[in-house]
Amino acid sequence: LFAGRPISGNSLNFRRRMAFVFQEPLLLDTSIEGNVRTGLSLRGVPANDRQRRVEEWTTRFGIAGLRRRSARTLSGGEAQRTSLARAMVLEPEILLLDEPFSSLDAPTREALIDDLDAVLTSKRVATVFVTHDRAEALRLGDRIAVLMGGKVRQLGTAAEVFSSPVDSEVAAFVGVETIVPGRIREVSSGLASIIVGENTIEATTELPPGSDVLVCLRPEDVTVSGLADATLMSARNRLRVAVTRVRPAGPYVRMELDAGFNLVAHITKQSLEELAISPGANAIASFKATAVHLIPHRPG
Repeated sequence: LFAGRPISGNSLNFRRRMAFVFQEPLLLDTSIEGNVRTGLSLRGVPANDRQRRVEEWTTRFGIAGLRRRSARTLSGGEAQRTSLARAMVLEPEILLLDEPFSSLDAPTREALIDDLDAVLTSKRVATVFVTHDRAEALRLGDRIAVLMGGKVRQLGTAAEVFSSPVDSEVAAFVGVETIVPGRIREVSSGLASIIVGENTIEATTELPPGSDVLVCLRPEDVTVSGLADATLMSARNRLRVAVTRVRPAGPYVRMELDAGFNLVAHITKQSLEELAISPGANAIASFKATAVHLIPHRPG
């Protein structure tokens, strides 16, 4: 289907309303300008309009000053900018992007995502963006589909998918690192008490008492503090934990904790320095009831 209509017969007219950008730029052996202009020439766009559109899109993607450069001499980021400009100059109704930033270094990728985000926001082009990178999906996606095993396992807004995954596999895929079984003991005014091992965890839910659940927590929703600060924490859930492992995780520090079950927290490097705790130390892990996501679970 295209715009709700079935595609039959010659699909060329439909394909000309779409544009593709792949992992590899796949540029022609010509200049940046020649690459960006090619699709317009094939469509018979008048010369004046071709030039205007080439100038607009090479400027938008920051390669206007390189228009005469040969594609053979471009860096990975410059080549992918050329590929994006070549796609957008066609003014497509649908833009298809297949992991376009996967082979780029982090600074180049972040700069290109900024530029693409600005373009998609201003032009409002319907876009299908395929990625394995959760940060890219959160940054660029209005709606996210999680595909696993060739099937769509969940479809929703970024907030829905990342905070309320439908099952344990989707939860792990979108970055939930604490997934433990529990049973709802009681529910009062939408607030449940859940037995997890020897701990009781509070969470908001509409599930009834006696329900078996998986308790899911994102690492960024867990706060770690010293034992002396336990009474200062406002979160409903406060667990005494033992620190089992501490290691870098990009801009954060990943802290693995033993709370009677495995609990993972992401804290800043500054927080780690202020806490001055290391593996073997005891601490308090706290998190809000609203940060806990419960997935109905059938044991065994």
